[in-house]
Amino acid sequence: MTARTRSPRGKKAPAAADAPLIPSRPMPGSERPHPALGVGLWNLGRWNAEDEARTKATIGRAWEAGFRWFDTAEVYGSGRSERLLGEVLRRTAGDAPDAFVVSKVSWEHLRPAQVRASLVNSLERLGQSSIDLYLVHAPDPHVPLTDTMSALEALWKEGKIGAIGVSNFSEEELVAASAALSEARIAVNQVRYNLFDRDEAEPVRAYCRDHGILLEAYSPLARGLLHGRYLTGKGIPAEVRRYAHRLFEPDRLPTILERGRALAALAEEAEVPLASIALHWLERQGASAVIGMSRPEQVDSNLAAWRARPSEDVLDRADAIARGDRA
Repeated sequence: MTARTRSPRGKKAPAAADAPLIPSRPMPGSERPHPALGVGLWNLGRWNAEDEARTKATIGRAWEAGFRWFDTAEVYGSGRSERLLGEVLRRTAGDAPDAFVVSKVSWEHLRPAQVRASLVNSLERLGQSSIDLYLVHAPDPHVPLTDTMSALEALWKEGKIGAIGVSNFSEEELVAASAALSEARIAVNQVRYNLFDRDEAEPVRAYCRDHGILLEAYSPLARGLLHGRYLTGKGIPAEVRRYAHRLFEPDRLPTILERGRALAALAEEAEVPLASIALHWLERQGASAVIGMSRPEQVDSNLAAWRARPSEDVLDRADAIARGDRA
């Protein structure tokens, strides 16, 4: 069987006339291009009725504003995130044929039968017969990658997956995952990546570049810090600290805040939003950013940041500040 190159939905619709300029880049193994900016639908576990309504409103606003990449996973809200996304997309004209939908199989479901069952359940919640991109959320050292990737490739051959990706994979794991595929290929590796958090992305950047694997950056705004949050003394909620990796740990926080304020001063000098520097720095690194958004107004602020393009000199200076060369 030859490798598939068509979108699993097999149809396209023109973008809205007033859609913002969010460019795309080729994605290995698929004719569907990958948007440079997406909406992350992870929520910090708050899935009451009010939060669900706000999430639906956010997805709807993002669609109207021109976002097409929506990132979810079976573990987000125990499937609620996928269900809400599916509900909103079904309400859009033509069932949103040009939406670029990404979901992930949990690290707890990586045995072949589990992979298939997880995808079936995700597709049911999304209300789709196939998905554009399906990721392994994280590797499980107790399950051979050959088993997992073979199961994913079988689903790809059936047309249920437009492209196969991974998340939180090291170079060694990328090599093993790629070797386990016979016809398909790894399209993306989604990792934590921002001006302050580079430990996961930098070791795999060269491999991904050399093998045509796109880097997807999650937490591109460092839990809001690169939107200017917490730089003026506002307390950091416990739930934000919990999911912020080491960003807000006591031994690191004073330095991060100092550099964050220096970046904010640079943004003010350059007359661009701080988030603009963060997002376009990632774009320059070759990464596509997926931004967590839980309120409609966040859609507009992130688009405003994206539209403001900093100069290369500003991005160079931001890189130096974040690394501590000058702060």
